[in-house]
Amino acid sequence: MDAGRLLARATLVPALLTVAWLAVALPLLLAGVFRPVPAIALFVPVAAVALWLGLRAPAGAPPGDRPRPGRADAAPRWATGSVLAITVAFLVLQVVMCAEQIVVRRDPASYVQFATWLAEHGSLPIPRMTDAFGGPDAVLRFESPAFYADGGAIVPQFMAGMPLVLALGGWIGGTHGILLMAPLLGASCVLAFAGLVARLVGPRWAPAGALLLALTLPMLYVSRSTFSELPAIVLLLGGLSLMHDARRERGRHGEVKALLAGLALGLIVLVRIDGLRDVLPVLAFAGLLIGLRRGAGYWAAGGLLLGAGAGLAEGFTLSRPYLRYLDASLKPLLAISAAILVATVAMAALLRADRTGTRLRALGARVARGPLPGAAAGLTVLVMIGFAVRPLVQTVRRVPATQDDELNVRFIEMVQRIQHLPVDGTRQYSELSLYWVAWYIGVPALLFATLGAALVVRRLLRGQSPEWLLPYAMIVWTTTQVLVRPGITPDHPWASRRLIGLVIPGLLLFTVFASAWTVRRVRRLGYGPKLVNRGAVAGVLLMLVPIALTSGGFLVSRTEQHEVDAVRGMCGALPGRSSVVVVEQSTADRFLQVVRGMCGVPAARTSGGATPGDVKRVAAGVQRAGRRPVIMAAKREQVAPYGTPEHVLHVRTRQDGRTLTKLPGGTWGLTMDVWIAAPSAP
Repeated sequence: MDAGRLLARATLVPALLTVAWLAVALPLLLAGVFRPVPAIALFVPVAAVALWLGLRAPAGAPPGDRPRPGRADAAPRWATGSVLAITVAFLVLQVVMCAEQIVVRRDPASYVQFATWLAEHGSLPIPRMTDAFGGPDAVLRFESPAFYADGGAIVPQFMAGMPLVLALGGWIGGTHGILLMAPLLGASCVLAFAGLVARLVGPRWAPAGALLLALTLPMLYVSRSTFSELPAIVLLLGGLSLMHDARRERGRHGEVKALLAGLALGLIVLVRIDGLRDVLPVLAFAGLLIGLRRGAGYWAAGGLLLGAGAGLAEGFTLSRPYLRYLDASLKPLLAISAAILVATVAMAALLRADRTGTRLRALGARVARGPLPGAAAGLTVLVMIGFAVRPLVQTVRRVPATQDDELNVRFIEMVQRIQHLPVDGTRQYSELSLYWVAWYIGVPALLFATLGAALVVRRLLRGQSPEWLLPYAMIVWTTTQVLVRPGITPDHPWASRRLIGLVIPGLLLFTVFASAWTVRRVRRLGYGPKLVNRGAVAGVLLMLVPIALTSGGFLVSRTEQHEVDAVRGMCGALPGRSSVVVVEQSTADRFLQVVRGMCGVPAARTSGGATPGDVKRVAAGVQRAGRRPVIMAAKREQVAPYGTPEHVLHVRTRQDGRTLTKLPGGTWGLTMDVWIAAPSAP
């Protein structure tokens, strides 16, 4: 196998394996039998079929080294070797620096606990186990952050896609196996991005693309903890590469790859419900292919609807409380999706009515010769300028409408006080969104990304580079919406996760395209290849410098350590046949599902108005049920009234710092303590 074909195939493997795993895991979960033996027994043949169908060589040579259709020179060995070396180096670094976020404070630990339950039990929802407390009691609660009380059970927040992927790591290596899935998925993102760069820009630029993405702080950040963006990126980049390959093939091979591409892109919804917004351009693109009488359009649309439908089915059956929580944004998104579906059907019908395509070709010719391509390129620059001046004319605020919003207000106020900023918890800082991007990819890369986007839209409107149509549509569609409304608590590096989903990879793709275009223009001026190549290397290094300066400190900073061993020690200290009652709010928020899922012990919390008498009544109920009551809190004096205090968990570590108006840097201290007391029998 030559180097080009190896690069083309290797970069598809992560997405194909993820599609195969989710295709097997979701039906088993819906049936309540998500267990290792049936899952792996089904996954092996399904993965083999997916790899065979997705990796069959396209009709022609591997992706070429120029972004023009028909040019398909083989990739040099150094390019393929460099991409693989960057991927492996990234994986090793991230494994060494991997965080241990398992105590629930933010999303990564919530996903770990979700995955832990699936790995151990294979079904949802999570039972409350009220019998272990002697039956229901007015002061007992069973919910905690990211774990809703619903219909007499506990339902995890979020979609099940990421926990289903993490559960495989749990079966292989326990909690550490779950955590190490993050670096593995992060390396897969880097590899998949290199594959898309190779296809759209050229394999000689794939190492530059891989290195640029791998060194950005957001990529390093999300792949050290279990963020849901990771499998979504793998599916998105792999799906776009599959769609590119499907376009180059004819007949059944191309149609099958279009099906796999649509399925990969649709399954993003199973990982992240807001992925429904990101894949809407795919629906329109499939409709365009159908209108142009290309069979791949039907297959792409079928795969997309199947994957997205699977995600929505899981959401409305197993994650319904989460979707209810998102009701204010989900309903408009569903309405927009329905409208785009109707518009796509109408577009396909109109295009098919022009049987010869005469009118469409005539329209395309008029557009290509007219001022629109240049105007669209100019508009791209103006839009970026608009985002740059946005802070001068707008201050984004949001009035809190829910209890979670109130918590966010207090959190933002806390960070503002620490950073000596004006205290206003309703500030969202969304007007700074383009500056966030500049922090992480640097001003040179951002300028080249603007140039690249302008060049691509001009080429598309001139009827050139059709392979860019879907990637361009998805990048511009999602980037614009994210920059207008990031929709995330605006502390960094936390908020950078919203950018890494598609904004940063998409802009870096435009950056690399503009770099390749510049090199070709310089070459046409008559400069020698050695000088041009040195200039290209210097240009890439110029873009790498600000990225490296931003991420340099984070690169070697380990955070969120020692939690796994500490929790194991806490679980080992709990008496046999115990039922845990947590009487302090922050401990309940952080540890309720940890005790329930990782310790395998029934756990509940007391309501805010519970008195010591209420706690003793609950403890007596536990004893009547034939179990040992354990009272848990953060401080010795909080459990002392109920028995002899025992210090069962102490963690002193570092956590990522939080900034609102400047580059993230440094770490904050983090200390957690858990005390228990086991009341004796009356």
